[in-house]
Amino acid sequence: MDRAGGLRFLTVLAALFFSAAATADRDTINWDEVDLAAERRAIENFQRYDQLLQNVGWKLAQANWEFCDRVMPATGLHLQDMASYGSPQIARRALGLSGDFAVQTVAEGSPADLSNSLPSNREIVGLAGINPNEWESQGPFDWRRLARVHDLIDEAVEGYDSITLDFKDNNVAVIASVPVCATRFELMGKGKKALADGRRVVIGIEFPAFQYEEDEFAALLAHELAHNLLSHTAWLDRNKRKRRNVRMTEREADRLIPWLLANAGYDPRAGKRFFEKWGPNGDGGLFRNRSHDGWDERAEFVEAEIHQIEALIVQHDKADWRTHFQREIDPHQGLENGQR
Repeated sequence: MDRAGGLRFLTVLAALFFSAAATADRDTINWDEVDLAAERRAIENFQRYDQLLQNVGWKLAQANWEFCDRVMPATGLHLQDMASYGSPQIARRALGLSGDFAVQTVAEGSPADLSNSLPSNREIVGLAGINPNEWESQGPFDWRRLARVHDLIDEAVEGYDSITLDFKDNNVAVIASVPVCATRFELMGKGKKALADGRRVVIGIEFPAFQYEEDEFAALLAHELAHNLLSHTAWLDRNKRKRRNVRMTEREADRLIPWLLANAGYDPRAGKRFFEKWGPNGDGGLFRNRSHDGWDERAEFVEAEIHQIEALIVQHDKADWRTHFQREIDPHQGLENGQR
């Protein structure tokens, strides 16, 4: 998680998890006014949404890694730090923790999941021989320490190594890593936005697609993931965010949706269904912005890719979009000599 991701994460925690009693005076908490069961339910509700996001994001990123320019090792493990909450004391007590670090989610099918040792909220006291609880925190809403821990995990598995986790109950687990497309998936605690910044895909918890069928939700993630895989942020940085340029990148991301879905085992036509379901009742913004095609046109662009994708799946079991996908933009435009 980078700095911006940490800021969004603390916003999530501030928005969701604490009542006035919880945040009024963190040094002199009136425990009679704190509903610990409600605090825990709020945390677990956020985790349910995050679980879906991580499950689907993992499937897309792992199934398409061989076609990605940027690949990273990953375990599928996501942690939480009580210092990130509005009141670390209340968070600890609500989750029954003595320290600050515990499992947030593990992506379904990932090495972390297959270890069968990482249920949500299991307390962790060691990562690669280091106890992050010994690192100083800056108090409530401190996102920096959690960012540092996730960086530690990435460093530990660099070269596709495994990482050893030590639990509060004195048990140990060794978690392997596997290649994935280099993108992280993050959940915002409020809002309907969906965005990609080159390194992350960020989805607001109120985005309607959370209530859709899983393959339609996957289509939303695939669109945002496509922006990262096709390096759209960097291309727009070099060539300016003129309406025409943004529209080309949006169209390109739309057209890559069914390729990413098919490789992950989803119905590639789910991209078309997503636009048909979301577009007519959209609240403006994403689908009515002039920098985007109309939702019905976008559905047609997705559908136009299906025949080629299905033919490639029959022949090769995978749809190699790195070789066969037709770009809307010149990905090298704006690069100086020697940067390609």
